[in-house]
Amino acid sequence: MIMKKLGVLIFLVLSSSLVMAQDAKALLDEVSHKVRGYDNIVISFKNTLSNEGQGVNQETRGDVTIKGDMYVLNMMGTTRMFDGKQIFNIVPKDEEVTISIYNAKEDKEITPSKMLTFYENGYRYSKDIVQNVKGRKIQYIKLIPIDSNAEIKDILLGIDVQTKHIYRLIQTDARGTKYTITVNSFKTNQPISDTLFSFDEAKYAKDGFYINRIN
Repeated sequence: MIMKKLGVLIFLVLSSSLVMAQDAKALLDEVSHKVRGYDNIVISFKNTLSNEGQGVNQETRGDVTIKGDMYVLNMMGTTRMFDGKQIFNIVPKDEEVTISIYNAKEDKEITPSKMLTFYENGYRYSKDIVQNVKGRKIQYIKLIPIDSNAEIKDILLGIDVQTKHIYRLIQTDARGTKYTITVNSFKTNQPISDTLFSFDEAKYAKDGFYINRIN
């Protein structure tokens, strides 16, 4: 009798976990579908880096414009641009630009263009807590890498249930360092020019910037 009850309990737990995973996938699919329907996205955000064990707590603000795989990210006084083939790191303070060729096989970071779709491959997921943020219902999805050797321990992805937009991303690594990105504004289909994602090397060279190319 005890074994029978235990078997029923295990079945209920597994069934509940499966349903939660299916619900989580359905919500993530809605987010992905909606994001892919926009011509471009402009986001302003707050970025927090914290590690209680090491006494680290840093906060910065930035903005990013995304169109397809291309993006322009402004944060901490620097600009990072990706035109689909090359990555440009522009540091006005040092009057330096570093140019590198993009290699998809070596790219394991959650880059701006991946932030809204990175979860589609390589993760197990389930529904987590729900928060009320100024009247907005934020449903969190917990993602755990399938690769047991991944540097990322887990990710909490907060989704606005009504708009299906990502509100917050909380990434924790194996060392206990937590990276939190909170979206302050999320604008879509803005009147931007494709030249925004084009690097004008001649202009920066004329302004005295050192151009450093990494092969």
